[in-house]
Amino acid sequence: MKTITIKQPYASLIAAGIKKYEFRTWKSKYRGKLLIHAGKGIDKKAMEKFKNYNLEYPSGCIIAICDMVDCVKIDEETREMLLKENELVYGKAARDKSFDGYGFRLENVKMTEEIPVKGALSFWEYDYKE
Repeated sequence: MKTITIKQPYASLIAAGIKKYEFRTWKSKYRGKLLIHAGKGIDKKAMEKFKNYNLEYPSGCIIAICDMVDCVKIDEETREMLLKENELVYGKAARDKSFDGYGFRLENVKMTEEIPVKGALSFWEYDYKE
């Protein structure tokens, strides 16, 4: 199954259903099931920013499964929508006018048991049985 590695705290925000878009510089035509892998990388400033959510922040493991339903170009209209949806979560990305990338829309997120596995760049495959 396709898997994507994401730094903490963003992986846990996705697993908790709080963050519904994952940002990348590259476009994807993929739509379907996607595993969320919490990488070993940590954004320390963001960890402080989201401490009030009281989430667990495991690393080096798969933590959730979801559906990737869309890939949208980040333009002015998308930036406004993101700020309205959740300014705390999307504020930095939505205000960064230099970011010329894409948002992967994630839906139907379900937490999984933690599955320790090494991550990789871009999408990568993991043999997962639902």
